[in-house]
Amino acid sequence: MTDWVILVESASDISQAETPHKVLRVSDYISKPALFAGRRPYVLNLSRSYAYQSEGYYASLLGEARGHRVSPSVQTMVELSAKGLYAHALPDLGERVREARAKGAPEISSLFVAFSKSEVPGYEKLAREVSDWFRTPALEVEFDESAPSGIARVRMMSPHKLKDARRTFFLEAMATYTSGRISAPKTRTPAKWSLAVLVDPKEQHAPSKPASIKRLADVAAKMGVEVELIEPSDLTSLAEFDALFIRATTSIDNFTYRFARRAEQEGMPVIDDTHSMIRCTNKVYLKEILEKAGLPIPRTEILDEKSDLAAAFAVLGSPVILKTPDGSFGNHMVKATTLEELKTAVKGMFNDTALVIAQEFMPTKFDWRIGVLNGEPLYACQYRMARGHWQIVKHAPGGKTTEGGFTTMPVEDAPPDVVDVAVRAARLIGDGLYGVDLKETDKGVVIIEINDNPSIDHDVEGAVMKDEIWRRIISWFSTRLEQRMARSG
Repeated sequence: MTDWVILVESASDISQAETPHKVLRVSDYISKPALFAGRRPYVLNLSRSYAYQSEGYYASLLGEARGHRVSPSVQTMVELSAKGLYAHALPDLGERVREARAKGAPEISSLFVAFSKSEVPGYEKLAREVSDWFRTPALEVEFDESAPSGIARVRMMSPHKLKDARRTFFLEAMATYTSGRISAPKTRTPAKWSLAVLVDPKEQHAPSKPASIKRLADVAAKMGVEVELIEPSDLTSLAEFDALFIRATTSIDNFTYRFARRAEQEGMPVIDDTHSMIRCTNKVYLKEILEKAGLPIPRTEILDEKSDLAAAFAVLGSPVILKTPDGSFGNHMVKATTLEELKTAVKGMFNDTALVIAQEFMPTKFDWRIGVLNGEPLYACQYRMARGHWQIVKHAPGGKTTEGGFTTMPVEDAPPDVVDVAVRAARLIGDGLYGVDLKETDKGVVIIEINDNPSIDHDVEGAVMKDEIWRRIISWFSTRLEQRMARSG
């Protein structure tokens, strides 16, 4: 068996006779992680849809969680889902179009690209560059002379729609591509040192209050770092800064992702980076990666529309906690005490997502939140459940929320096993800033979730450390900027 695995939704999409590599159904890849135990294959995800929370999306998400080398990545799927997310690439790509036309490339309305190969002679450089930006098996670049870049849009193509000569071209390009390896994208070096802090003035429950951000700016100024607040409309100004600290609630389908991606393209250190956003905002990914690492989580079942709900209910017991993969702050969560409640809740959730998380209910008086920065514990907090409720935050009709109290303590005073599990979990995601939520139960410590955008306020999470919490964060940025400057000097 080769190192490559080809994922398809139907055997007719790509047959085993058309490639020497293993052809596997997407559904089997998602549901049977043990198939590749001890292996780290290269995975070509040729799903019919790469839409957010589709099976194709989850195949790449879980592949990344399993340590497999997947194309396209979830990051590519997200970026190509909206022109606003990949607009940063269009000026460079437009220049390649103009160069090709100046050298005699034919006037065409669109260009099909498979594995960096151009279907039309003369556009080879454009094909290589668009594939370098967006590593995906098949792409179509649509041209529009009235657009500033000359490009109307870039979109992923589903290989199952390819016919005749184009299908042959795709298969030949795939055969050539799979004889090589996937390389990592390049980064760029920033030019100057200042910190942009992204906030959303319209957000009611931001991860840091204005008073806390002012404290951050005061501490940064004493450390020789200039802090400036930027807002969702300031994307075009981001390149004026050296680093980005996002203090608005992150989501891969809102402005925070676009800012993080642009910062990465500029070579800027950023909290939160796009990989952390993708990984932490999806609980399906977290389940997979935590289980793979042998870290404790509640008993969990991943449900799709074909799942045996009665069997899942029997395994998990009553009540069952249902969650959408990308819910946050206790939103999109339901406690089902009967099988009928479970069926009703799941049916509604499937309108928005292909998969739903079902977990055993583990009641506690409080949850732990361990802040982790650069793979080391930063702060320790207990968040108590809202009065008369099973969650920390109680959501009432009309958007009103009620929260329980908190207790902040020095990290060294928190239970060592809680801190140890939290740090090990955060290190699976990256070296940025994370908030790991855990429970202490009769069965031991269990991880509830990992947050890429944890709340930090000087009077809550910083109640013990005071200004040191901000100094540690500023030092994180400073260290990376100094390293980049040293490499560029």
